[in-house]
This record gives sequence, C-alpha cells and structure tokens, in this order.
Amino acid sequence: MLRLFVLCALLLAGGSAAAQAVTVIKFSHVADVDTPRGRAALRFKDLVEQASRGRVRVDVYPNGVLYPESDELEALQLGAVQMLAPSLAKLALSGFREFELFDLPYLFADRQAVARVTQGAVGRSLLDRLESKGMVGLAYWDGGFKIVSSDRPVLMPNDFAGQRMRIHPSRVLDMQMRALGAIPQAMQAADVRAALENGLLDGTETTPAGFVARCWYERQHNVTVSNHGYVGYAVIVNKRFWDRLPAALRKIVERAMAEATTYADALTEQENRAALAWLARAGRVDVHVPSAAETAAWRRALLPVGADLASRIGKAVVIAATGEAEGRWQREGEMPLPRRR
Repeated sequence: MLRLFVLCALLLAGGSAAAQAVTVIKFSHVADVDTPRGRAALRFKDLVEQASRGRVRVDVYPNGVLYPESDELEALQLGAVQMLAPSLAKLALSGFREFELFDLPYLFADRQAVARVTQGAVGRSLLDRLESKGMVGLAYWDGGFKIVSSDRPVLMPNDFAGQRMRIHPSRVLDMQMRALGAIPQAMQAADVRAALENGLLDGTETTPAGFVARCWYERQHNVTVSNHGYVGYAVIVNKRFWDRLPAALRKIVERAMAEATTYADALTEQENRAALAWLARAGRVDVHVPSAAETAAWRRALLPVGADLASRIGKAVVIAATGEAEGRWQREGEMPLPRRR
C-alpha cells in the first residue's frame, strides 16, 4: 500500500513539474521600444503568453541590448536567442542575395503591392531559403516607403550630383546612388546625426517616421517624398528551436505573429503618415512631392539598377516579383515561382 502511495505521489509530482515547464523565447531586436517594431514585439509577447496560459514566455530585448545588429544573426543560428526581426537588407548582406530584391527602386507602387509580394509565392520562397542556414521565416513586417532629404532641393536626378548620401549597407542601394550621380555612404542610423553635424553627409534616404524620430530635420532642410524605395523586416526564429516546439504551441506562436504583423503594419502606416503631416505643418523643411515628369526621370536614371540586380539574383526572380507587385499573376492565374522545400 505504501509503495502504491509513493508511486502515485511521484507520478503527481512529475505531472506537476511537466505542467509547470515553460518554453522561453528570447526575442532580440535593434529597434527602440516605442517604434512599430518595438511595440509589435511587445504585442506578440502578450498574445503568446495569454494564449499559451503561461506555457510560453517571451522575453523581449529591444535596442540591441542583448546583441548588436552585427552579431544578432549569428546569435540566432547558435541558439543564443530564438527570435529576431532584422531588416531585409541585413539578410541580403548575410548570404541571402535574393533579399536584395526589396531594395530595387520603384518595385512597389503602394502598400498593396508590397503585400502581394510578401504574402505571395515570391515572399514565401525567399523565407523558405533561410532554412538552409538554420532559420525559419515567420513574417514580414512593413517599414514603409523612403523619402530623400538634403541640404539643397533634390527634384531631378542631376540634383544628386556629387552629394554624399547616406544609405543602409546594400549593394543595390550603392548602385542606386551611383546611378543618380551621388556618392553613397553606408552608415548605421545611429551615426547619421553626427555625420550631418560634422559636414560628412549631404543627405539621407529613410522613412518619414525615421527622419522625424531621429530629428534629422534639424540638419536637413529639403525633403522629397519620392517613395522610390522600400524598407522592410523579417521575423525569423531558430530552426532547431522551431522544429522542437510542440505543434500546439507552434500554432499559438503563428496566430500571435499574424496578429502582431497586422498591428505592426498598421502602426507603420499611421506613423509615416503622421510624420509627413508634421513635416508639412511644422515648416522646418521644404517638402516636395515629385511631379509625374520628375518621377519618370528618376525611373529612367535608375533602370541600370534593375538590370544589375537581375544579373546577380536571377532574372526569373525579378520578373516574378515585379509581376506579383503589379498583380499580374493574380489576373493571369499563374504561379511565378515555386516554393522551395
């Protein structure tokens, strides 16, 4: 009888310990807490922890406090963290050249065009390729379209001549600026303000929200709402962690990520609109919206960038993405790019 009692006690203790086991997701990113990425990461944390009833805990580390941008992908691959939200440009620089696609000038006409690619066959195919390096792509988070700022008005391509323009590190963006006659300066956002103050930069390209949040308007007095380029991010997880996660918990994470993505994209749109409205109202900078003729001139000047990109990542990928962005494949019922397994 005593042996039976001890056995039951041990079984109950074991069951209680198993019930109390908590899966921890370390979610590291380099954005500020109050940005759309930072707020979406916290929304994801709340959704997962509530839906899992404590079985999953999400520890969010913003501002690169755990790992800087230069080290975060390696940390994920080694399993030191389980989740990241790096820029698509960062993935392109880390051996996934196809992600350079998102830096192609004028690929997207609007947010609907972005969604057709990121939620379509091309976007899924690109995320699938991360698995070869021990990562799984869960979602794309929107960053918005770019504006150009400068010490002098930038209306036509020849206005870029000789200007030292800050870019994210990217071969495509480097070629973009050279095609416009500018001198590209690859630089992290945290270093831009000092470079502007010290006269090391003449201009920048970034999103409206980024421009206002970093107070670059204090050093730049001309803005062109060119919408020539796009900024985006991918939320990725360590593949070994993901494969070992029980199916029920994986579903919870996927549902929470879908909701957090909708939240992040809406915040991004809201903040970029608000930033443009503030710039127009505050009078700190001259805001120029290009005419159709000016936009056509920019497009012509940037044609070599598309040709160079197609030669490096494959013409088929560029054609497929362009078709998805334009909605061509939806109209014609074709699948432009098969998913890789």
